[in-house]
Amino acid sequence: MKFRALNLFNISHRGPALLLAGLLSTLASLPAMAHHSFAAAYDLEDPISIEGKVVEVRLTNPHSHFFLDVTDSSGETVRWKFEAGTPSGMLRNGYSPKVIKPGDTVTINGFRARNDSNNGMLRELITADGRKFGMFGPQEAGGSR
Repeated sequence: MKFRALNLFNISHRGPALLLAGLLSTLASLPAMAHHSFAAAYDLEDPISIEGKVVEVRLTNPHSHFFLDVTDSSGETVRWKFEAGTPSGMLRNGYSPKVIKPGDTVTINGFRARNDSNNGMLRELITADGRKFGMFGPQEAGGSR
């Protein structure tokens, strides 16, 4: 049995080869399309500052999440969820699960979700004793990351 090499320069073979290349490049780009832009999800022109008690911290990929119980102006408790940086980035910069525990009171400065839900993006988290953590870990003295 003889095998012949596929000649991609032969016009009769170009169509299927181009179709296969296009299909492969489309499939390779799907994970990148699934990741969102913070500017698309959060209103970066309207900063918020929320104080509340930590309910839960989730260090899960691709982004960490902080859940707070916040007392609103009518005295009701409202649950807020703030999206933060990657778990590895936060851990690498000094944050650890021992730093902030359920029941701790914190202030989160960030941006509200564009859909008017009780969701936001964490820019800075301040503990009751004044330690500051940014989206990817602790804040440097004299600036943010």
